[in-house]
Amino acid sequence: MASKINLIFLGTASQIPTVKRNHFATLLSYKDENILIDCGEGTQRQFRKAKLNPCKTTRILITHIHGDHIFGLPGFLSTLNHSDYSKTLYIYGPKGTKNFLDNFLDLSSFERNFKIEVKEVSGKFFENKDFYLEAEKMEHGVPCNAYSFVIKDKLRIDKKKLSKLKLPFGRHLQELKEGKDIIFEKRRYKAKDLTYLEKGKKVSFVLDTLINNKIVPFVRNSNLLVCESSFGEELKDQAKKYLHLTSKQAAEIAKKSGSKKLVLTHISQRYEKNLKVILNQAKKVFRNSFIVEDLDVFEI
Repeated sequence: MASKINLIFLGTASQIPTVKRNHFATLLSYKDENILIDCGEGTQRQFRKAKLNPCKTTRILITHIHGDHIFGLPGFLSTLNHSDYSKTLYIYGPKGTKNFLDNFLDLSSFERNFKIEVKEVSGKFFENKDFYLEAEKMEHGVPCNAYSFVIKDKLRIDKKKLSKLKLPFGRHLQELKEGKDIIFEKRRYKAKDLTYLEKGKKVSFVLDTLINNKIVPFVRNSNLLVCESSFGEELKDQAKKYLHLTSKQAAEIAKKSGSKKLVLTHISQRYEKNLKVILNQAKKVFRNSFIVEDLDVFEI
């Protein structure tokens, strides 16, 4: 059975947090990977509320250097430092991330008892046998990245067919996984008859950006699109002025990209008492739209 992708939305507010919403952060977990997307103020406390161990974090993706997305990072790193974190922590971000973190951590007199590698990224920047990570530049007045987490397609063995043909499990299974035909007791069995393709999965994150023509191709065919929704359509001029998206624009991106599910986040305090305003605007365009609350969990 394929491993699940688990997302927990640690913070879902925009620039100003509310009683119910913390500054933005989301944790994506898959197998042994725990990837934190942004680290707004209070993120380490949200880990506590969610009963998560921060020391299991393997990578941090920074979308851009604005306070509501990174002011929790010094405290989070300090907690790792005092919790005997022993791995190399990989931090990825857009241009300027290295310089910012060097200055920021220097100002906070941060003692590094573990290794941190900071990389400024675009395009595909990490890959292993199971998945890859990629980034695309967005438009927000400062260097800004959208990110996608993509599980690769896998060739799986049809074990029921193997049993029906009375083929024993053994070394030849590896050959089938590689798409090679096998010979057993002088008879050839074709890989295409004994295997099937398990489609991969894709989760995309688009935070804080003006609408632009890079978004749809980048998030195309996402199983889950996590997208900012700082403004309703009635404030589309303000959204354009401040380089943000409206809920309707997020829905249009989901529809045009062929994404399966849209999660609206980065919610402004102006909508806290009437979330239906932005949710209904999105649902009119893309029915499978949702607004998340802090600590909501999605499994894919």
